Amino acid sequence: MTPEAPPTKTTHRPLVIASIMASMAMVAIEATIVSTVMPQIASELGGLHLYSWVFASFLLAQTAMTVVFGKLSDLYGRKPVMFAGIAIFLVGSLLAGFSWSMPAMICFRLIQGIGAGAIQPVALTIVGDLYPVRERGKVQGYLASVWAVSAVLGPMLGALIVQKLSWAWIFWINVPIGLAAALGFWAFLHETPATRRASIDIVGAVLFAAGIAALMIALTEFGIGNDASAWGWSAAFVLTVLLFVWQERRAADPMVSFKLWGARVIATVNGAALLAGMVLIGITTFLPMYVQVVLERSSVTAGLTLTMVMLGWPIGATLTSRIFQRVGLWRILVAGAALIPVGCASFVLLAAGSTPVLAGVGSFVIGLGMGLLSLSSLILIQESVDVAQRGSATASNVFSRNLGSALGAAFFGAVFNFGLTRADGRLAFTDEQLRLLLQGPASPAVGDAALRLALGGSLHLTFVMMLVVGLAVFALSLWLPREATQMHALARREAAPK
Repeated sequence: MTPEAPPTKTTHRPLVIASIMASMAMVAIEATIVSTVMPQIASELGGLHLYSWVFASFLLAQTAMTVVFGKLSDLYGRKPVMFAGIAIFLVGSLLAGFSWSMPAMICFRLIQGIGAGAIQPVALTIVGDLYPVRERGKVQGYLASVWAVSAVLGPMLGALIVQKLSWAWIFWINVPIGLAAALGFWAFLHETPATRRASIDIVGAVLFAAGIAALMIALTEFGIGNDASAWGWSAAFVLTVLLFVWQERRAADPMVSFKLWGARVIATVNGAALLAGMVLIGITTFLPMYVQVVLERSSVTAGLTLTMVMLGWPIGATLTSRIFQRVGLWRILVAGAALIPVGCASFVLLAAGSTPVLAGVGSFVIGLGMGLLSLSSLILIQESVDVAQRGSATASNVFSRNLGSALGAAFFGAVFNFGLTRADGRLAFTDEQLRLLLQGPASPAVGDAALRLALGGSLHLTFVMMLVVGLAVFALSLWLPREATQMHALARREAAPK
């Protein structure tokens, strides 16, 4: 299965999909299981001031490398790039289990992120290569369910591993899963050797990765209050972007095609994905805090309200796969985009006396909208380009959502801090007071109504801004040309069933 030839008869599609699900499960579970266990890891390794970088390094590397590996899969085939991604991810996982300090953990998490940057976009591209458009939705629904199951199993598995084994096993558990996935690709995925020869834009790839790294470091530094360092990294980002644009305009085979990324369909869909990613990270970060502190519910209840997002997502993806040929992708995409601000509106309606059911319903609605939006967007992007560009196009969508998450974390964090700022420029309460509030009903700060009121007001402002971003997702979806989403147009691009 290369960009120039369909898969051979010896390719076993169901077993390849099983391998894809296994490889994506590694990345999906890692996101939740590490969050659960990191407090224990930090208490052993020390370096609490570097805590956030354990997560930032992974996201930084994953975001930066997504587009690079997508391009490489177009040049050299999906199979070798997927092998490389799995190998890098497993090396990072193995080393992370042996971490002796927080800087070492950050370094090995970065290696994991590089591997994850290959696995997700290339896996989605393989699905696009193997299945015609009328079958693809169902398969994408299976992949969406991987993330839903991982969201539920990750915290439970992390807690069990810490109780029964060493925390190192949260990383080492990836090794047998990754080896099984690699074996599945080797045995059941067959592609014709790549015949496309093109120069590799190494300079462009380095500049792209450096630019994304500088941007995310700047956002991280702004988030922790290191403004001087943040502005320095921002300047580095601007300079790198200018150099990158200059390089891509002169490169014979650029790493990022401005013509591809600038096409109306791709630009619109990716813009919506970026904004939706912002909303998603906003929910993940601030909804549990509101449920625990303002609604005065347990951490379990807070977790359940957030889990509803991952329950709604596969339902939306499955629904899309069943109806998009009858209803049309445009209607589904717009409907998914409309559900996001509807879900955000439920958070704006939350008050101190509200039931957490309202928060759970809002999360479910957003997850449903994300399922409709993400799958319809992916089908549109993959079918709007030639097969030789499918890897790059798919990677652009994954990249946009990841970048949205990074931008959203910084933006909503700034809104949250602004809401806590008094007229004299000082925060309404200290980090220590916030920590005590988050300890739950037994906390000595639980009876401080002023602190709880201040936090509730700040979180409400954050939810309002999430609603504004959600409305922007819907507005942008309306800009998508309806004629580009008609099934008969897509059908002309699709050959007979593979």
